Amino acid sequence: MVCVLALALGITYLVLHKSDSGNDKHAEKDPALSVGSKTSAFNRSIAGVLAGYFELSDAFFTNDTALISKAARKLSLSVDSIRFDQFKADSSLILTAISVAQSIPPEIVGLQGEKTMEQKKREFNMITADLYSLIRAVKYDGSVVYYMSCPTAFADSTEGDWLSRTNTIANPYSGKNDPNNKTGTPDCGEIKDSLRFRAGE
Repeated sequence: MVCVLALALGITYLVLHKSDSGNDKHAEKDPALSVGSKTSAFNRSIAGVLAGYFELSDAFFTNDTALISKAARKLSLSVDSIRFDQFKADSSLILTAISVAQSIPPEIVGLQGEKTMEQKKREFNMITADLYSLIRAVKYDGSVVYYMSCPTAFADSTEGDWLSRTNTIANPYSGKNDPNNKTGTPDCGEIKDSLRFRAGE
């Protein structure tokens, strides 16, 4: 009788334990918050960053150092004003996006400190890479953004990338007014990617 009771208790324990383990596994598999939950305030802040970036790209295209400096300051302020508090996503994604965004202002400081246009453009190239990563991370859905590249952007034939609001090639690395342009023409480049995230995606 004692053996039967012990056996029954043992089976009950195993069944309950298995059920609890199943619940634990279910909890572990709960999906993270979906990417793309953004408020209009967040989208406006990213749009402000893009506007500052496009202004900087246009300044490089016209080879205007005064405009480059002005646009760089504007871009830095807009990056610092990104409304990450209005971006609802998995915490690891938010931290990644913030980390990428925080790397941009120091690069803008570097751009401002460079003496030659060549070095300023190299800093611009790094800013482009980070902003491209940021847009992809947060899946910005306010507008289409084109990712372009010129294989001979620099004097050593290094590739240079930039973002554009349109699909028209206007190469900021060999702008129309650059008297020392030896790397190509203003229309050197190709579209490597187009970011077309849909709202709620």
